[in-house]
Amino acid sequence: MRKRVAVLTAIVVTLAAAAAGIAIAAGDDDATEAPITGNELQKASAAALASTGGGRVTGTEVGDEESYYEVEVTLDDGHQVDVQLDKNFNVVSSDADSDGAGED
Repeated sequence: MRKRVAVLTAIVVTLAAAAAGIAIAAGDDDATEAPITGNELQKASAAALASTGGGRVTGTEVGDEESYYEVEVTLDDGHQVDVQLDKNFNVVSSDADSDGAGED
C-alpha cells in the first residue's frame, strides 16, 4: 500500500511540474514575436517616429496582440513609447511605458 501511495505521489508531482513548465512557456511572448522587416519596417518606423516626434526605433513586432504592427520608440529622454499601427501604417494608439529612464 505504501509503495502504491509513493508511486501515485511521484506521478502527481511530475505532472504538476510539467504543467507548471507548460504554463511558464506559454506566457513567454518573446518566443513568438516576429520583427517587422524590409519595406514594411521602413514604413512602420517612419509612421511611429512621426507620431512620437522623434527618437529611435528600438523594437518592432508584426501581429502584436493590440494591433497589426507595434513599434517601440525610445525618446531622447530615455522614455519608451509603444506605437500601434494598422496594416496601412496608420497609428491606432500609442502608450508610454511607465518604467522609463531615470525612474526607479
